[in-house]
Amino acid sequence: MSDRLDDLERRIAELRAGVRRAVRARDGAAARGLRAELRAAERAWDALVGGEQPEERAAAQAPPLVTVREQVHQGLRLLGAAAQPRLVVAVSEAFLGGTIRSAQLTSLRRDEERSFRSSPYGRPYYLCAALTDRLSAARGLLTLSTWPLERRVVGPLSPRVDFLTCAIAVAGRECADPRAARLLLRMARNIPGATGGSLVPPDPERVVAAARAELAVHAERDTRDRAELARRAARQLDDVARLFGAATLSTIKKEYVT
Repeated sequence: MSDRLDDLERRIAELRAGVRRAVRARDGAAARGLRAELRAAERAWDALVGGEQPEERAAAQAPPLVTVREQVHQGLRLLGAAAQPRLVVAVSEAFLGGTIRSAQLTSLRRDEERSFRSSPYGRPYYLCAALTDRLSAARGLLTLSTWPLERRVVGPLSPRVDFLTCAIAVAGRECADPRAARLLLRMARNIPGATGGSLVPPDPERVVAAARAELAVHAERDTRDRAELARRAARQLDDVARLFGAATLSTIKKEYVT
């Protein structure tokens, strides 16, 4: 037991130092994650000192809460396209048992950018902004850094294409939670032919078919627009701006037609 206690005490000291560094760097997301690890390590230390096995203590406790950051990550992965915070929150609640609120997402992207600037690529993923045709951050659209640029830029047709992509993802996910049915109905009302004029929860297969039919109309043009925007972003932006957008138009090099 002595060796285990020594290991835990070293780990607790490392985590406390990590929390202090994150606070000094104003990296709120990292600080929250480290504090959660610190609490778990301290509980394990208490269990050993009290003669109780950590496994027994853990079994008696509620499962650890998933951080807001990870809940947003899970929601975006389910949707598979750039999405507004309120849609991410609704998907997280309906399908993933999420507990996040839209207000909690207000400063999240800024926290992510600060973290990236202080330690580039130090995390497996970052919650970042969609990029507009001006290569600036799109207001209220979240994406994942692990997606290719073509999925993180938005052209004229992209908001509609992304909405249809998200609707297909929601319709294709089986869930008995009534919130999932209500979310699908809200989305289906904005897709021609998806509801058949009914007020009851729509048939998911019908929603998918209607969304795919409209996607077929827009996909080729949107793919072309996004490819061009992605080429511009790769050519003109540094690593930070590719994830979080150009700060001002002056940061974008002008291109002239010769």
